[in-house]
Amino acid sequence: MGTEEPVVVGVGPVSAEEVVRVARLGAPVRISEEALSTMAKSRRWIEALAEDPKPVYGVSTGFGALAIRHIPVDKRAQLQRSLIRSHAAGNGPEVEREVVRALMLLRLSTLATGHTGVRPEVAQVYANLLSAGLTPVVYEYGSLGCSGDLAPLAHVALAVIGEGTVRSAEGCPTPAADALRAAGIAPVSLEEKEGLALVNGTDGMLGMLVLACEDLRHLLRLADITAAMSVEGLLGTDRVYAADLQSLRPHPGQAAAAENMTRMLAGSDIVRSHAGPGCTVVQDAYSLRCAPQVAGAARDTLAHAHQVAARELASAVDSPVVTADGRVESNGNFHGAPLGYVLDFLAIVVADVASMSERRTDRFLDVARNHGLPPFLADDPGVDSGHMIAQYTQAAIVSELKRLAAPASVDSIPSSAMQEDHVSMGWSAARKLRRALDGLTRVLAVEALTAARGLDLRAPLEPSPATGAVRDAIREHVAGPGTDRYLAPEIDAVVALASSGTLLARAEAVVGALA
Repeated sequence: MGTEEPVVVGVGPVSAEEVVRVARLGAPVRISEEALSTMAKSRRWIEALAEDPKPVYGVSTGFGALAIRHIPVDKRAQLQRSLIRSHAAGNGPEVEREVVRALMLLRLSTLATGHTGVRPEVAQVYANLLSAGLTPVVYEYGSLGCSGDLAPLAHVALAVIGEGTVRSAEGCPTPAADALRAAGIAPVSLEEKEGLALVNGTDGMLGMLVLACEDLRHLLRLADITAAMSVEGLLGTDRVYAADLQSLRPHPGQAAAAENMTRMLAGSDIVRSHAGPGCTVVQDAYSLRCAPQVAGAARDTLAHAHQVAARELASAVDSPVVTADGRVESNGNFHGAPLGYVLDFLAIVVADVASMSERRTDRFLDVARNHGLPPFLADDPGVDSGHMIAQYTQAAIVSELKRLAAPASVDSIPSSAMQEDHVSMGWSAARKLRRALDGLTRVLAVEALTAARGLDLRAPLEPSPATGAVRDAIREHVAGPGTDRYLAPEIDAVVALASSGTLLARAEAVVGALA
């Protein structure tokens, strides 16, 4: 677990940065006194309604298509347990620890608003589990994204009542009852309304969106870096990235990407060597010339996704919800459409950025287009294959990314005896986006590996200080041009440099923070 300062969950929203701290860095969690007081106040309204003979959905009735049944007082505790047990119906591979921790924090954040009507001690168990590093086991399949992420949230709630399985901070699977006892955490017995409040949210979708936005923000800067390396190695021009040309089409993301590439290419001997009137190349290919337009549009799409995530972070998603004046009202705020749409938008962005990266790599390998480099950048073409199959790997990933870009949010499948007759599939959109981001990381790593070899083969001309620094970071783990070697470990090494942020850090150490 991390040793960071605790994230304080209050009545207001947690930030995206706090989600990342808890999910990835293991930051502990504390609930503010204001939130505890607010939850206690709203709970009193629920308790008053529980004593009312008039049925109130979620308090004294069944759920979903069974909402027409009034539940007697002596059956309500069983109702809550039954809800959690029956809804914990997930299946398939386990969901990643960081996703479950994000989901837990975000459900806790909604509980802390006081709009769900749960007792403070229920919310406290979520904070205690997060701080102890205990992560309930949640499975890949089970959420339709409406009414929220029911099955994933139910698996978490199962641990809160001392059932199911959790993983320790060290990753060991343990019965929840044993793990809670060892950590000194008392499980709770759920009362009216509480079971529904623990499962009726968009927290899984939102958690994965927040983490995806963080990852894509870094990857788009890396895409500018690898594009600049390819432009340089393929004897492209940097003139097309000039600010006055970019301003003729004033998309902010495009301007940022073009500025990044200009800074990366500044001071390049390779670019300078063919910048004079003797250069016979009239125009660069689109994959070089239009790199800021694609990466820029990706940035603008990401900015929209950030905005949607910020709105959802500020939301209290539950149904029924406790209003500020004490009413308990059903609503449709659990529908995941706003999240599902942007998750799908980002998958489209990822596929296209990767596709352009693969095209630049392919140009390095073709003697008809690489301006004097050996075929496939091989040491002895014919005897050696160079990076021929590295591009195959890229192409296979890009092909899968195109399939993953098919939107999940256009699908819907009715459930709960047609009570829930339109669902968002936002969880599925989030799951495929995570796989897509992994693919983009690998595609950019192959481009960086290939471009680094191309820069070396332009010797004695020197690359720019920034692209040279990235090349040198790769050379610390992968040797330069030569006869064929076992290539898979070299690709893996650069994937690790890309995913860890090392390549980005080396570039920014030269040119400063990239946009």
